[in-house]
Amino acid sequence: MTEESSPALSDPKGKLVLIVDDDESILDLLEHVVKKEGFRVDRATDGQEAVRKVEAVQPDAIVLDFMLPGMGGFEVLKELQSGDARSIPIVVITGRRIDRQTIDMVRQEPNVREYVEKPIKPAVLAGILHRILKTNPPDTTRKTDRGPLSSNW
Repeated sequence: MTEESSPALSDPKGKLVLIVDDDESILDLLEHVVKKEGFRVDRATDGQEAVRKVEAVQPDAIVLDFMLPGMGGFEVLKELQSGDARSIPIVVITGRRIDRQTIDMVRQEPNVREYVEKPIKPAVLAGILHRILKTNPPDTTRKTDRGPLSSNW
């Protein structure tokens, strides 16, 4: 039985994804990708706001930039290891090169499901979110967009 036909997969409309990044353009891009996949979205621009929103809206998943001003990604991860937040899956993203030891340390946090370096491919993020939230992509028959320079001639 393929993943797409599995009755256990749910509709992404019922799932809320919190996106945390201090770069507005990246937030906009990630929000577009996540909404296009059918998920509901909330946003935070720093660690403190992320922790407050997790408590307030109880997201189903978090896409967390590791390099944040003030309270950084690792502090946010540690903060989210208690209470109801500890069961929320987190996808850590970063634009900085980080040594293997630090990456391994991040991956060992109980609620970290993935670690992805920027630039993030929309299809990769979509696949990760659908897999960890056990949701069905909105249209499994869509064609791959090869961009404006591709030719269908």
